[in-house]
Amino acid sequence: MFSTYQLDDVTILLKDISGLITPLDTKAREKKIQSGTHYSEMLPVEYEPSEKYMRIYKIALTEYAGITADAVARAAERIWAEKQERTALVSLARAGTSIGVLLKRYIKRKYGADIAHYTISIIRGRGIDKNAMNYILERHRPEDIQFVDGWIGKGAIQRELDNAVQAFPGVKPGLAVLSDPANIADITGTREDFLIASSCLNSVVSGLLSRTFLRSDVIGEDDFHGAAFYKELMDRDRTYEFINAVEEKFNFSLPADDADNSPIKRYAGLDEAKDICEKFGIHDINLVKPGIGETTRVLLRRVPWKILVYRPDDERHLGHIYQLAREKGVELVEYPLKHYRACGLIQTMSDQ
Repeated sequence: MFSTYQLDDVTILLKDISGLITPLDTKAREKKIQSGTHYSEMLPVEYEPSEKYMRIYKIALTEYAGITADAVARAAERIWAEKQERTALVSLARAGTSIGVLLKRYIKRKYGADIAHYTISIIRGRGIDKNAMNYILERHRPEDIQFVDGWIGKGAIQRELDNAVQAFPGVKPGLAVLSDPANIADITGTREDFLIASSCLNSVVSGLLSRTFLRSDVIGEDDFHGAAFYKELMDRDRTYEFINAVEEKFNFSLPADDADNSPIKRYAGLDEAKDICEKFGIHDINLVKPGIGETTRVLLRRVPWKILVYRPDDERHLGHIYQLAREKGVELVEYPLKHYRACGLIQTMSDQ
């Protein structure tokens, strides 16, 4: 076990690669990605947030803890209704891990059931960690597995899951997420594109874990996918600040929410991303990252080109995005987004 997550909250099925990989700065890493190196074969230098950005983060955490808690409650109730105490939560590292902790805690507090929670790696274009899945399936029935992530962008990870679970008969690929503006997840807290405060930071709100890593010279055939533990950031760790702030707002009498039953076209968010590609002359849809969470990731660990916003004065929802854009000198463009509040466009490095 490595990370600052508590043992009772999650079993981490990742290989510790701390100190084995030299992180690359954002521009060097982006050039490698766009020239064909897979993103999972590198680790980024972690963004060091400014004091002003951290003040905005704390405001966002306070502002959105209640909305996040309500989304946790709706998702948790759906999971409990379907699987009850047999549930094995399988969160997707790293954005899904804290969400899985919150779902587990909600169910334990309301129903008294200490359900299992694992976190594992899934990598776009490389698939799910088969060794981690086999570990879980040795302990749980396939039908009891519930995959968990934080939010949906345009659905790349859901499509990766759809393909990956074909190797595991009986396992359903449907995700449970808190925010699903693209209308993709089987279980969602809301379809609103709202700010989940954990998306604002990297490892310091994710148990001090890096994003997951897969390269054959470091990860053997029998290993779990890897992640580094940034132990040197221990004094900056805010993982449980986020978890506790949301848990304090749990509402155990929230009425049933039927928003996920409204007739919205499935994968509508992907269609919108394709429209954005056409509008801005982008030839690789992977350079379009819709949604607040994905836009934040673009600003934190990619080389952003433009940030599209539904409204240019939406400080309440997008204050942290505005601050990051100012710090990095990135243009904000007002755009009639249909399903999202923001969308990050990544710079094409061949234009540099």
